[in-house]
Amino acid sequence: MSEVGMDDYGTEEDECLRRYGLRPVGADLDEIRALLAEHAARERRGQGEGNTLVMKLCCVHLFNGGDLDDVLRIWDAKQSSFDAACSIDAELLLGHGLEATKAHLSAHPAPAAAAALERVLELEACGQFEDFSVGEHSAYYDEYYAD
Repeated sequence: MSEVGMDDYGTEEDECLRRYGLRPVGADLDEIRALLAEHAARERRGQGEGNTLVMKLCCVHLFNGGDLDDVLRIWDAKQSSFDAACSIDAELLLGHGLEATKAHLSAHPAPAAAAALERVLELEACGQFEDFSVGEHSAYYDEYYAD
């Protein structure tokens, strides 16, 4: 188990928010992708080794970026541990909208895409995405991360 305490987790999250805001662009998105991959890999090695608060924030960044290529990055992070699965909302897969995400995952050859699509379809069937709006979900995170 890591020597990092919860205060360190929040401090790292605060630093990430200060550095990138909520709507990073360009090279900042590449840094965020790398940061998310690093924390997901650490979390896979041992639950608590990665910082799931930072992982969630990175996923919010990628959600706001709306790049369909980030859907599987977010899915990978979400699957890295039980804590990550609980911390990273399934809605964060839908940064380009529900229908576009389903179409992207349906066309993607990776096994992870099939697993992500299956989960999205399950949640959709349960009504979790009823009335889902990218803009409203983004606004929710604006409130969530407001000072």
